Amino acid sequence: MESLQNSVKKKATERHYKAEVLITGEQLRLRLHDGKLIKDRRYNLRTYPNCFVAKELIDWLIDHKEAPDRETAIKLMQKLMDHNIIHHVCDGHSDFKDAKLLYRFRKDDGTFPLSKEVKVFMRGQSLYEKLISSEDAIMKLQEENGLKYQRAVLGCEIIDWLIKEGEASSRKEAVELCRRELEHGIIQHVSNRHHFFDSNLLYQFRFNFRRRRRLTELLSEDSGTPQESHDSPFCLRKLNPEQDGSSFLSVQTNKEIKVVSAVRRSSITSAVTGSTTFYNTAPSLACLPSVECNPKSVLKRPVTNEELLSPGAPYLKKTLTIVGDAVGWGFVVRGLSPCYIQAVDPGGPAAAAGIKVRQFVVSVNSRHVMNLDYKTVSNIIMTGPRTLVMEVMEAIE
Repeated sequence: MESLQNSVKKKATERHYKAEVLITGEQLRLRLHDGKLIKDRRYNLRTYPNCFVAKELIDWLIDHKEAPDRETAIKLMQKLMDHNIIHHVCDGHSDFKDAKLLYRFRKDDGTFPLSKEVKVFMRGQSLYEKLISSEDAIMKLQEENGLKYQRAVLGCEIIDWLIKEGEASSRKEAVELCRRELEHGIIQHVSNRHHFFDSNLLYQFRFNFRRRRRLTELLSEDSGTPQESHDSPFCLRKLNPEQDGSSFLSVQTNKEIKVVSAVRRSSITSAVTGSTTFYNTAPSLACLPSVECNPKSVLKRPVTNEELLSPGAPYLKKTLTIVGDAVGWGFVVRGLSPCYIQAVDPGGPAAAAGIKVRQFVVSVNSRHVMNLDYKTVSNIIMTGPRTLVMEVMEAIE
C-alpha cells in the first residue's frame, strides 16, 4: 500500500512539473515575441519563420535577470528542449548550445505534440481563464474547516457553470470533464480526500495559470514536492543570486536592506504581508513554515481613512499605472483599512511607476479599496490584469 501511495504521489509530482514547464515555456514565448527576439530569420538563402538565435537569447535571459549566468541559462533552455517546448529549426541538435544557431518554439511551427495529457491540461487552462473572467465569480477564496483556499469552487457550482457556458451538454458530461481534470492534477479536492462529485464538496485549481513564473523554477524538478506560489503580485526580487539563491531584498525609503534567508520565493509574500497563510494545495501536501519578514510597520504612526480624506489634509493623491513583468509588480501592501505600501523593489515596475513606501492605497483598477484589508486588496490585484492602475495618497513633505 505504501509503495502504491508513493507511486501515485511521484506520478502527481511529475505531472505537476510538466504542467509548470508548459506554462513557463508559453510565458517565455510570449515575452520573446513582445521583445522582438522571435522573428523571421534568413540563413543560407533560406528564411526560417519565428526563430530566435540561441546566443541572443542567452544574453537576453541574463539581462532580464532570468538566469544568473550563461551556464544556468543553457540548463534552463535544455529543460524546454527536453519537454518538446523548443527545438533546433532543423532538429539537427538535441542539445541547446550557446551559439549562433536558430531555434524555434514548437507552438510557433505547429510541431508541438498534443498528447492526451496536454489536451487535458490545455482544457483546464481554458476553463480557468473563463472562470477568472466570468461575472458569476464562483471561483474565489473560500474557507473550510478554518483553512482558506485560493481558486476554490463547489463541485455542484462548477457543474452548473459548465452547462450554462456550453462547456458540457449534461451534468454527466460535466462530471466526466472535471474528473479528467482531477486525475491529471489540474484540480483537486481541497483536502485531497475525494474524487470529483456533483456535490457541495470544495475543489480548487492547483495552478494559478496567470502567475508569472521565473525560469529558474524549472530547476526545482528534483525537490520532491511541487513548488506552489501564493499567487501574490507582490514578489520581491532576488538579491545576489550567485551568492545565495534563497535571499530577497526588502527596501524601505531609507534604503535599509533587510535580507530574508531560507525563505522560498513562493512563501515570501505571506511572510511579508501578514501572519495569515493561504494554501494553494491541501495542507497535507504543502505545510509552509511560519516566517516573519519586516514585521515592523514602516508607518511612523497609525493613520485613519477619516484623517486621509479630511479637507485640507496634508496628503496628495496620485494615479499610477504599473505594468507587471515576469516576476510581478514589485511591492508589498500591509494594513487593515487603509492599506499602505510596506516595501518596494527598487528595480521593479512599481518603483518605476512611482510607488513608494508609506503611500496609502485608495483604489485598484477603479475599485475603491480604502475600507478593505490587505488580503482582499491582494486578491483584487492578483486576479486582475497585468496592467495595474492604482490611486494612492502620500504625505506632502
